[in-house]
Amino acid sequence: MRALLIEDDHRIAGFVGKGLRENSYAVDIANDGEEATYMASLNPYDIFILDVNLPRKNGFEVCSELRQAGVSNPILMLTARDAVEDRIIGLDGGADDYLTKPFEFRELLARLRALLRRHSFIRPPSIRIADLEIDTVSQTVRRGDSQIELTTKEYALIEFLAINYGRVVGREEISEHVWNESFDPFSNLIEVYIKRLRRKLDEGFEVQLIHTRRGAGYILTDA
Repeated sequence: MRALLIEDDHRIAGFVGKGLRENSYAVDIANDGEEATYMASLNPYDIFILDVNLPRKNGFEVCSELRQAGVSNPILMLTARDAVEDRIIGLDGGADDYLTKPFEFRELLARLRALLRRHSFIRPPSIRIADLEIDTVSQTVRRGDSQIELTTKEYALIEFLAINYGRVVGREEISEHVWNESFDPFSNLIEVYIKRLRRKLDEGFEVQLIHTRRGAGYILTDA
């Protein structure tokens, strides 16, 4: 999942960004409202975490402009304001949820999971494909009787392939949702991670789940 975190407090942005990456999100950070709308026009984010008190353009304006531009993915407003009127303005402007600072990071993660479940990018609590089981809450993976130890990026990639079960996804689509804007499109990083996943998930099993469609991309299927 790729998130845009829009926060002008560098300490909070660093803390939240680090926590999200440790939970397998690809994260880009914008430090003001103008930068946020520009980045959103370039990249297909799955979810937005938006502060209200931003320089150059406040969070209410950013939220409204994203919706006017046709962005339908969830927006969580993250702010120190706790007045009822502010919450109403944010929700009426297109926000899906509202979390007041200070907050428990676990609650932020839970709210993000809930928002993603409710929107078109379905992220069910558990995904089963043949004898592969992915728990998207605890971010654990099992195949058969074995628990598979994965890095955060390996997990993010297998979860994305599983959510798109039975559909070929290309390198560009993978990079847009599993990596952030620092991804080098000319690198072989995706191939490296696919090879690692095959070694961990497919080796020793009769049914191979991860397949390459030459010239098109990759597909997770037991068919």
